[in-house]
Amino acid sequence: MNIRAQISSVFHLDKCIGCHTCSIACKNLWTDRRGAEYMWWNNVETKPGTGYPTLWEDQEKYRGGWERSGEGLRLKLGGRGTSLANIFANPNLPTLDDYYEPWTYRYSDLFNAPAGDDQPTARPVSMVSGKPMAIEAGPNWDDDLGGSSVYAANDPGYKHLTEEEQRQLFALERMVFFYLPRICNHCVNAGCVAACPSGAIYKRGEDGIVLISQDKCRGWRMCVSGCPYKKTYYTWSSGKSEKCILCYPRQESGQAPACFHACVGRIRYLGVLLYDADRIEAAAREPDEGLVEAQREMILDPFDPKVAEEARRCGIAEQVLEAARRSPVYRFVKEWRLALPLHPEFRTLPMLFYVPPLLPVLSVAGQGTTRLAEDYFSTLENARLPLRYLAGLFSAGNEEVVRSVYRKLMAVRLQRRAETVGDQAEGKVAEVLAAAGMDAGQAEAIYRLTSLADMSERVVIPPMLREMAVEAEEDPQQHKGAGGFGRIRKPKRRW
Repeated sequence: MNIRAQISSVFHLDKCIGCHTCSIACKNLWTDRRGAEYMWWNNVETKPGTGYPTLWEDQEKYRGGWERSGEGLRLKLGGRGTSLANIFANPNLPTLDDYYEPWTYRYSDLFNAPAGDDQPTARPVSMVSGKPMAIEAGPNWDDDLGGSSVYAANDPGYKHLTEEEQRQLFALERMVFFYLPRICNHCVNAGCVAACPSGAIYKRGEDGIVLISQDKCRGWRMCVSGCPYKKTYYTWSSGKSEKCILCYPRQESGQAPACFHACVGRIRYLGVLLYDADRIEAAAREPDEGLVEAQREMILDPFDPKVAEEARRCGIAEQVLEAARRSPVYRFVKEWRLALPLHPEFRTLPMLFYVPPLLPVLSVAGQGTTRLAEDYFSTLENARLPLRYLAGLFSAGNEEVVRSVYRKLMAVRLQRRAETVGDQAEGKVAEVLAAAGMDAGQAEAIYRLTSLADMSERVVIPPMLREMAVEAEEDPQQHKGAGGFGRIRKPKRRW
């Protein structure tokens, strides 16, 4: 085994209220400057919807991520020859219209307008050209438009649905949406790292955070194309690419990343995972239906004495091992198997996982009328958002993986209803828990970490051990590195 440590995250979508507080916290801290106006390292999308940038999920258009090729993997973007041919004119880049043209308002017009009969207004002006413009899009332009025939109907995930499922989703009584917050996934098999011709993008050894060296970046933007999640941005002012850095300066001082700290719904969990780097290629080469399970198997049990011993041999510090044992991410992803990666078919092995939203359930009661299901907590057949859609988001189309998660989520709710309301038969609760592969103790633990956990339980930041990382860079033979990566690359602090 070649064990490495990775800072990972879980977002619990059942708790997200779509307030964008996370986005504003990130914007104020990192991208509130010239050239970065359109950058949203953290954004919140309404699903079903087209997302930001528009249709980012459509890799036939953007050619991001990896694909299976013979016995191995290759970038959808193409090999070195393709990158060289497109280095000055990349056809697979989002345009400014796919994001939006950033604007401000000419507030001086409010104060300097001459006296007259008309109320003065502050005209919108482009922050790129400085000229007056008509506002046609924004970073959250399709907020709450879950039933829109423009945004929801153009969601790339709709192509996986049958005509009947598509029709039902636009029926007024079944209309539904949920929020999907997104940051950089800090992938294990990152497409942006592989696509960069100048080698400017790298994973930090001690924690796996993906960074872009501003000294080495040449602005060729292959990273923008190579990232299937479109979480790398080009700064038109400096001619460099930038991306989410998971607030590593905050983590090094023991603080949570800004979006985690500001989250109103407390949906965000952060912790360290241990994984076997020797399994990366095999996991990424799995057929679509096996990708989620392969990624789970790559994650190792920090309580296993053999794993702990091998981790120490790979240079992982005891403090990091202890943090891995307290990691809420490990519990959600590996122990409880509730959190799933976003679009695992991109084969980047993302290290941001999502607990799917537990949506309202409807049943049909004669003459096509609908009502809340009497068996609300234990049926999925009449869910308002089809499992096929959720499987397209979180399990590369494998509906059984998503169904297993929902069985557990519904079992927890049923168990809590039995505890608080007392209207559920004890035998029925035990039966539902058993069908979900759980017991009452595990259901209680899931409930507590989901609903009652404080910041110290939701965000477990391992010690970064930067002094060891710097020493490893100076003398790789003396220290293999806090994360077991061998040579550690020290980030260029240009932020």
